[in-house]
Amino acid sequence: MTTTDYATYIAGLPRVLAGSAVLFRDAAGRVLIVEPNYREGWVLPGGTVESDTGETPRQAARRETAEEIGLDVALGALLALDWAHGSGRPPIVAYVYDGGVLSDEQLAVIRLQEEELLSWKLIEPSEVPAHLLGALGPRVLAALDALGSGRGPAELENGRPPVG
Repeated sequence: MTTTDYATYIAGLPRVLAGSAVLFRDAAGRVLIVEPNYREGWVLPGGTVESDTGETPRQAARRETAEEIGLDVALGALLALDWAHGSGRPPIVAYVYDGGVLSDEQLAVIRLQEEELLSWKLIEPSEVPAHLLGALGPRVLAALDALGSGRGPAELENGRPPVG
């Protein structure tokens, strides 16, 4: 296969987007969420994996967290991996990493990226479904369950365990 044939082959393959987020908690077990200015609802700190530059999902989660809330924290285990379908876009493979428990000092120095975020807050796990819309709420609950059980990352499809 020539270089041109290979490039044509690659250009014709299906597309998948990738996103990466971090699950931070405080000492009371509340979840840190942020309010974006470009969509409804709340999200975890994180964003798009810049795979064209060679960035990995873990690197993206750490970079996005540093950009969005001003915290550069070494990430823990992968907690959830979700294949999420969408309307008008390719599927997204969403990674959720453990950001650990933030100290009061870390929470006090959070600085929002004002170009993208309006606010942040801590919520109880029971409040997750009301704040995190679509597949994101179930994804975060599955990540919390994986964290609590120590069973390893949750495999999800649209926020739910796969069927079959």
